[in-house]
Amino acid sequence: MGEEQKNAASSFAPKEISDGDFRRLVNFIQQHYGIDLSKKRQLISGRLSYTVKAKGYSGFGPFIDQVLEKQDPGDIELVINKLTTNYTFFMREQEHFNFFRNTILPDVVKRRQGQRMLSIWSAGCASGEEPYTISMYVKDFLGPEAAHWDTRVLATDISQQALDKAQKGVYALPDTIPGAWKSKFFVPSAEEGQYQVAPVIRDNVIFRTFNLMDPIRFRLKFDVIFCRNVMIYFNQQTKDDLLVRFCEATEPGGYLLIGHSETMGRNPGYRYLAPATFQKR
Repeated sequence: MGEEQKNAASSFAPKEISDGDFRRLVNFIQQHYGIDLSKKRQLISGRLSYTVKAKGYSGFGPFIDQVLEKQDPGDIELVINKLTTNYTFFMREQEHFNFFRNTILPDVVKRRQGQRMLSIWSAGCASGEEPYTISMYVKDFLGPEAAHWDTRVLATDISQQALDKAQKGVYALPDTIPGAWKSKFFVPSAEEGQYQVAPVIRDNVIFRTFNLMDPIRFRLKFDVIFCRNVMIYFNQQTKDDLLVRFCEATEPGGYLLIGHSETMGRNPGYRYLAPATFQKR
């Protein structure tokens, strides 16, 4: 491509998304993935413009035609990644982890002494910091006894790109990580200033691709479900339906933790315990 052609391509910007194309994309994403983008027209135009241009489409219409007709997983994931934020970090919402350590873990460990198995799900795990944090708390709580327990954490997300980063387990560590945990649960990475999650923690997390709109049919019911800062993308009906499925997938007396900016709505299956923390009745 000549210099003039490159400049022409780089200066190309697709027209604003049309009403019809906007509705088509919003309805498709809502129906298949539960994500409500009905009030995100400006975000869609802004975040997808470069993608439409880079892929050589003449505008949003042909690009959306391709996404909806072919339903290529790579194209769909690209769109979802552009329109949502996989933002997370170690020990996010510290109040949750204080409650997890001081109240939830003593309860479920006591109830599971016979089986010596914990069933914990990080739903919408993004790049992995949450399930690794959960695993560190569990290992630290059990101490030497951890070797005699099955403490594996199930971690799921809709984005394979996020899961690839999570499975790699390489991060720049924040100051919130206790020094003892840094030396016990991480090893220096070949990448300067980065650390990799140590095998004792990395092997304790099972990563899977999962769409929260799908039926929840895992082999075991869960003692604890973390689904934090995920339902902010859902409308109320989608949230209500998901909470019913979560409740069905939770052991009696088990726990659900949602984001502090999220609301439970009306769900008689859970009782309120603490901010953004609930227990199945």
